[in-house]
Amino acid sequence: MEQFDTIIIGTGQAGPSLAARCAEEGLKTAVIERDQFGGTCVNTGCTPTKALVASARAAYMAHRMSDFGIDIDGSISIDMEKVKARKDAIVKESTEGVERWLKDTENIRVYEGHARFEDENVLSVGRNKLTADKIFINVGGRAFIPSGFDEVNYLTNSSILDLDKVPDHLIIVGGGYIGLEFGQMYRRFGSKITIIEQGRRLLPREDEDISNAIQEILENEGINFRFGAECIGGSNEDGQIVVDVNCKSGPPQVTGSHLLLATGRRPNTDDLGLEHTTVQTDDRGFIQVDNQLRTTGTDIWALGDCNGEGAFTHTAYNDFEIVAANLFDDKERRLSDRIMCYGLYIDPALGRVGMTEARAKESDRKVLIGKRPMDRIARAKEKGETRGFMKILVDADTENILGAAILGIEGDEIIHSIIDIMYAGESYTTIRDAVHIHPTVSELIPTMLENLEPLN
Repeated sequence: MEQFDTIIIGTGQAGPSLAARCAEEGLKTAVIERDQFGGTCVNTGCTPTKALVASARAAYMAHRMSDFGIDIDGSISIDMEKVKARKDAIVKESTEGVERWLKDTENIRVYEGHARFEDENVLSVGRNKLTADKIFINVGGRAFIPSGFDEVNYLTNSSILDLDKVPDHLIIVGGGYIGLEFGQMYRRFGSKITIIEQGRRLLPREDEDISNAIQEILENEGINFRFGAECIGGSNEDGQIVVDVNCKSGPPQVTGSHLLLATGRRPNTDDLGLEHTTVQTDDRGFIQVDNQLRTTGTDIWALGDCNGEGAFTHTAYNDFEIVAANLFDDKERRLSDRIMCYGLYIDPALGRVGMTEARAKESDRKVLIGKRPMDRIARAKEKGETRGFMKILVDADTENILGAAILGIEGDEIIHSIIDIMYAGESYTTIRDAVHIHPTVSELIPTMLENLEPLN
């Protein structure tokens, strides 16, 4: 039995930073990683997908050059092997950087293998047994595979990254964030794309005007959608993949060369041996935590995707910040202090923070709304990027900003000026009265706030 002060299971976004902080505090720290250093973000999430999105946008802009008065002699083609090599190089640099950081840090010992609880504070990693006063679970998640696809060759958000050829026809099951990003990406690489969604619209957690605008953007790029899909399943037939749809309109099946299942995520908690502890999970396997990320187990915390409290890289890192502040800095930081924000990395991107319009209508607040289409913004016109719109919600009594959405060029960056005002607890008039640089897209946020109307 090897004794440590702290054990950290997993090297996703929260784990390495927490390990380094524990080591800095003089704690003898063990880090356990069973697969790839860096977790989902570095290996199969943000880093590789955004590298591919960048290549896809380059292809898209090459085809649009005539819009800007630029003529390109010859055809434009996609070398998917080079696209993949670029992505792999970026991932390799990040992954190896995390591994070196952990292995070279004093007071940290790295174990490579699968961790399983044998008791409340005892873990096995291969033939090694480890124990510690404090244990932090940071095991992330993986793709959820629905029933009906056991006999079909399918891809997930991880395995699709290994493709070095452009699919002829990529069928995507799931009209959520992952499915839409891969759909637009591969459409721009040259694939025919069909996205199958069980619901009546895309992205049900977003307001309907955002869902409709995103659908229109993607349809204009040639992506096909099938909504209201029932009895979804798949089979292999004559070298093709056939997906059952059974929609009320349109053919009952879709046939393509490749299939991506983008139907959600599940936590990697089912093989941790949690049954040997008092750590409780919900019916989907997410570890239950309190406001400071403590589990129901004794001196056991859960951070990142496995706790179901965000499922984003930035929320995972904030989990580390919350734990470190409470353990080492004598500062009380809480999960409830976090304002949810995220981006959808189609092009143009969607930046989101706080309440949706639908949630605001359900509340008892008097709410004001401002909205501005991108085609009325000079900078967007000059850049040739007029798709989308921005909108913002304000509490009429407190003057606090309740939420905002920016669907448009660099919307994922522009949203941060609103996020910062919300965290500062300042009135919307602070940003309304600010002088922004012209010509920018951001300068229209004050203009939008000058024209608020009651939300009906």
